[in-house]
Amino acid sequence: MKTKLVILVLLLGSTAIRMEAQKRTVDYVNTFLGTAPLTDPADIGFKPPWRVWAGLVFPGASVPNALVQLSPITKFGSGAGYEYENPQIYAFAHTNKGHWNLCNIPILPVSGDVNPADFGSTFSHKNESAHPGYYQVYLDRYGINVELTSTLRTGYHRCTFKDNTQSKKLIVNLGVSNERIKDWKFEQDGDNAFKGFQVASEKVFFYAVSNYKIKRIEMLKGEKTDLPVVDFVGGTKPVEIKMGLSFVSTENAKENLEKELGNKGFEIVKAEASATWDKLLSKIQVSGGTDRQKELFYSCLYRSFLWPALRSDVNGEYTDAKGAVVKAMFQYYTLPSLWDDYRNKLVLLGMISPDVTVDVIRSLIDRGEKTGFIPTFFHGDHAAVFIAGSYLRGLRGYDIKSAYNLLLRNATVEAGTRPFILEYMDKGFISDPDVADPVVETKGKAGVTKTLEYAYDDYSVALLAKELSDQPNYDMLIKRSKNYKNMFDPSTELMRGRLDNGDWVKNFNPQYPYYEYMYREANAWQSSFFSPHDTEGLIGLYKSKADFEQHLDSLFTIPWNPNYIAENINSFIGQYCQGNQPDHGFAYLYYFVGKQEKSQAILNTIMSRFYGMGEDGLALSGMDDAGEMSSWYVFNAVGLYPYSPADPRYIVSVPLFQKTTFQMNEGKTLTILKKNSGERITSITYDGRKIDGYFVNHSDLEAGKRLVITTE
Repeated sequence: MKTKLVILVLLLGSTAIRMEAQKRTVDYVNTFLGTAPLTDPADIGFKPPWRVWAGLVFPGASVPNALVQLSPITKFGSGAGYEYENPQIYAFAHTNKGHWNLCNIPILPVSGDVNPADFGSTFSHKNESAHPGYYQVYLDRYGINVELTSTLRTGYHRCTFKDNTQSKKLIVNLGVSNERIKDWKFEQDGDNAFKGFQVASEKVFFYAVSNYKIKRIEMLKGEKTDLPVVDFVGGTKPVEIKMGLSFVSTENAKENLEKELGNKGFEIVKAEASATWDKLLSKIQVSGGTDRQKELFYSCLYRSFLWPALRSDVNGEYTDAKGAVVKAMFQYYTLPSLWDDYRNKLVLLGMISPDVTVDVIRSLIDRGEKTGFIPTFFHGDHAAVFIAGSYLRGLRGYDIKSAYNLLLRNATVEAGTRPFILEYMDKGFISDPDVADPVVETKGKAGVTKTLEYAYDDYSVALLAKELSDQPNYDMLIKRSKNYKNMFDPSTELMRGRLDNGDWVKNFNPQYPYYEYMYREANAWQSSFFSPHDTEGLIGLYKSKADFEQHLDSLFTIPWNPNYIAENINSFIGQYCQGNQPDHGFAYLYYFVGKQEKSQAILNTIMSRFYGMGEDGLALSGMDDAGEMSSWYVFNAVGLYPYSPADPRYIVSVPLFQKTTFQMNEGKTLTILKKNSGERITSITYDGRKIDGYFVNHSDLEAGKRLVITTE
């Protein structure tokens, strides 16, 4: 009997291994992760008066870093247009990011008469499905099963009508998007096609072809603007709409459509999209974790490769920063969400998609050469970190001297990328006004955050100066990189705002969050430990390492005051906020006082608690911010993190998985092995060689050997 039991266990084990081997990486992805709200005050940190920013992502069809993101809209004006709890779908839009913008060219298949004031359809999540490159939902009101897939520059709709006796129509709602619409145009083009454009912050052109002839186009009177409705001739086949987009012209949109879709059928395009994702996601293979951990891992890996988005057409044309149509030999991309994703996502992009990364940098340089400054996104000057880190990790194929000269302008010339740069250069800090009773929305310079970020940006540009043998500017910038120390208040041992005369801001509550007074979307606790380039120097500001550790303990233990409510600051461990970016690197600081296991305990808590939250297990602790929140999980799950993303090295932590294989850019395969299941790392070896400390160099990883992390 005992022998039979052993055989049964072995058979079951081998079956499970075969099933795991047969399951593709793409099959683990849940594209709905991040679409649901957080509602429990215990998860949020306070009782929210509004919907918490818990992901703000879209579940629809896209291929990696594409021009088109084809996704359902349940609420215009929301982060990504789709909120899981909303019961109606109003359209399927063709662009998306998750930052309250885009959602361009929304269309909706309908049947019967159309009420221009009320045409949304209810739906059920039971009749909704999605995976990378594909989305499906049944529209209850109209009895239509909608399926979506896409290529880089086109969207493909297949609409199966339950009742073929009803008229088949398509609403093209050009008067709305996630941005204010300035203008639009719609017109028929031959028997089966229509075209036009929509203007919000950008002008988006489209050209669409149907497998049905157009009977007529009605212009219904909507609340604010006309509503084009395409009425197709009768038939029993599903209605298929193929739409090409362009940010240059209608002609280019048509060419994109013809070159990328042509006569391909829906199933072929769907399969190609899935295969594209599986090829990308398979660059990292994990084993030894639970199915839930793999679902979260590959869902986060997927989410990390949707932005930045392509803007070049198949003929190489794009609209540049000056509004001119330009043709280039590289692919032009949108500006990355640099304040968010410079921390980790752009490093991951370089490791997985080097060709895309090089073209993103070329696109940044192109903007800089035409405007005088390399732009940033939202805050800081983190193109400096991105470009320096990419260059030091070996990515080439762009004009590094042009990039460097532009980043020097950013760092020294007012009215460009760095506001208040002359004050920063003169005083070594950026001041804030003294406000008697500041509130979350109080306007200021965010002087503490800017000073700390500019210091790190200076360090990043200094790394390039060193590589390019510019010693004078290296000396200047490396000296400026210590300016973060000027914000340190010894009496509180926290980073504190300073007045124009150098005095400390008087009304100082280190637990109170601000959007741009002293701090950017943070409080003093969430801002006071940012010095990834000089952490030893930061610790040296304290009385001792023990004193620093005690302050760090306070970051993770002082309870959040539930009366302090800021819209995008939620989900806490003490004062630490996983729901927003500013302190996402702080968990690693215990490494620098010899307490790595304390860092790992926090990292494990974050990974297990703040991903896949809420009743449906579909919420994130905060806005994904174009993949930053997701990339944080990916890196920590495999046991590597770009603690200082400008530097070509990673801090090693305890992976979630027993084994990870990582296809590196040089064609080699890195293997990461975890031995034992403890939180304290006892040894790190690479290719059999013991690593001193906890950092491993990118150049070593590129060699594709074995990184073994032993714990107890």
